[in-house]
Amino acid sequence: MTKRIFRSICFVAIAVFLASVALFLCVLYNYFGNVQRNQLKTQTELAAQGVENAGADYFEGLDTKGYRITWIDADGEVLFDSDAATAEMENHLEREEIKEAVEDGYGESARYSATLMERTLYSAMRLEDGTVVRLSIAQNTMLTLLLGMSQPILIIAAIAIALSFFLAYRLSRHITEPLNRLNLDDPLNNEGYDELSPLLRRIDAQQRQIRLQSEELQQKQEEFEAVTENMTEGIVVLNSKGIILSINPAAVRLFDTTKACIGQHMLSVNRCMEISDLLSAMEKGVRAEKSITLQGRTYQLDISPVSEDGSVTGAVLLVLDVTEKAQAEQMRQEFTANVSHELKTPLQIIAGSAELLSNGIVKEEDRKSFYNRIQAESQRMIRLVEDIIRLSHLDEGADDMKRENVDLFALANEIVKSLQTEAENVQITMHLEGTPAIIYGIPQLLQSLIFNLCDNAIKYNRAGGTVAVQVKAEKDRVILSVADTGIGISPEHQNRIFERFYRVDKSRSKELGGTGLGLSIVKHAARLHEAEIALNSAENEGTTITVTFPVPK
Repeated sequence: MTKRIFRSICFVAIAVFLASVALFLCVLYNYFGNVQRNQLKTQTELAAQGVENAGADYFEGLDTKGYRITWIDADGEVLFDSDAATAEMENHLEREEIKEAVEDGYGESARYSATLMERTLYSAMRLEDGTVVRLSIAQNTMLTLLLGMSQPILIIAAIAIALSFFLAYRLSRHITEPLNRLNLDDPLNNEGYDELSPLLRRIDAQQRQIRLQSEELQQKQEEFEAVTENMTEGIVVLNSKGIILSINPAAVRLFDTTKACIGQHMLSVNRCMEISDLLSAMEKGVRAEKSITLQGRTYQLDISPVSEDGSVTGAVLLVLDVTEKAQAEQMRQEFTANVSHELKTPLQIIAGSAELLSNGIVKEEDRKSFYNRIQAESQRMIRLVEDIIRLSHLDEGADDMKRENVDLFALANEIVKSLQTEAENVQITMHLEGTPAIIYGIPQLLQSLIFNLCDNAIKYNRAGGTVAVQVKAEKDRVILSVADTGIGISPEHQNRIFERFYRVDKSRSKELGGTGLGLSIVKHAARLHEAEIALNSAENEGTTITVTFPVPK
């Protein structure tokens, strides 16, 4: 600020000085010009009087002393000129001063010479015989005057600039000294300029607000640390670049590190591929989870991005010990695979019994009901086996299944057409709307996902109800929704309907031939495509299931 005040004062002082010099030169130039014109007029009157009295003899031995004198007759011919031969001079009748003198008795004019950088003043007076006497004198221009006075002007300018610098330095220091002495810790207890009072009051109010906010943040920080330090789950808070901002003791133990890792990148603590994938998902603003093995145990890593105004500002990494869950899941998978293979034998027996029935071995009166029951059970068990095998395959990651670009709308259209007859048999109206939407996925799994959603929407609907299937493509996602007007799902069941073999109404599901695995297959297929499932249902009003697929850039 001192420098700005110093520069401003110097600029004003120099500008005033230059303006004063310019004004002084203008006034001085005009003053001397007027004096010179008056002298020229006086000399012209004297010369005219001399010519009147002595005629041409007046010019003999005449010393003009810087003046040029010319005698012109009434026709404009030059009779005498003190600086040039009269024979070589042109007619002067058209000269401005000569015209005025012939007409009014006296005339004057001024002409500028660019080559000589000077101005010439002319003064002419008519005599009684009609001739004209003219005197002229050279007048310096403003530039010539300035150049002539350059030395004293430069000396004065140097003195004025030096004095301006000195006074500006003293004055700027004097102005800013009270500002430099301000005590911002106690803004209201300052003596200085009255103009600063509003600013000081505002600073004081802001400081009080900052102190309150700081106390609140400190309290929240202490509460956060008190909660996280006693948790068995690991919590790591990251910024948008993956730098560790906070880590609780449980995470320190799990990653075998120290509190000194705060401020370092997460990959410097653990460089496993799963954490790298989670950080990539965080940068995309996608919530993701991975499983890793640390110190002989299995942990689930969940990363939840924190966004503000559409951009990722950080993330929270939650580390859960799922060793027992993973072991139980593995056992269940093995059980599912074993049961799937074991069920093939009774299926073959049921198929054989049906064949015996068809050959007429069973009594005629029992034949139809016995055959229908066995056939229905066999078909249900076959579907159960197929679903169990499919789920087991999905649990393994379905890495052997080929991914390709799939038009979700076209796939949904095929499935709706294939289920149209089944829907009409139970008086259900199905319709599809939307536009072509391309995603990169596994066609078999996507077909199974849409089929199970539509099949459930038909089975758990009402006579005369509707099933609305919609596929919508947006900028960075594709949304599939299946809505029915059926029996709906009560709130206490909504969190569990995607579990294996879980049925809301077991008797109705068994009656409809359901295996309890349809929505579990949907969940696994969605997970393999990094899709999100949303359920919106109300009892006796209907159910809408929405699956949102990300579209890779």
